[in-house]
Amino acid sequence: MTVEVLDATTIVNFVEDEEAFHGSICDRFALLDANHDGLLSYAEMLKELKSLRVFETHFGIDVKPDPGEVAQVYNLLFQLFDHDSNGVVDLEEFEAETKRMMLAMANGMGFLPLQMVLEEDSLLKKAVERESAKVSA
Repeated sequence: MTVEVLDATTIVNFVEDEEAFHGSICDRFALLDANHDGLLSYAEMLKELKSLRVFETHFGIDVKPDPGEVAQVYNLLFQLFDHDSNGVVDLEEFEAETKRMMLAMANGMGFLPLQMVLEEDSLLKKAVERESAKVSA
């Protein structure tokens, strides 16, 4: 993990760069698709859903969530990705929902830069790297 500075523009520019975004999505999808069938099951998506960190501690308050509640939240998140409700997520659904979530995040950030701890293989890290490469060029 690294600490990076990013803002809404960094995320929006990454998502709007169709080639860079689609390539990153394809890489992420392939990484998650453990059985290489071109679809993500709930079990395969669970790693990605957990990376969203919806149950991280906040403001020093460490409350252990109810396991049933955790399962329900992850199930609801999976349903957001599974647009056609067929029990699996294809590449198109994965890309569309990831794009929607990243743009919502950018919208909530506003225009001021933020320092964030990012995982090395995260899409946000890829957005920062893309922006840095543009500045260096």
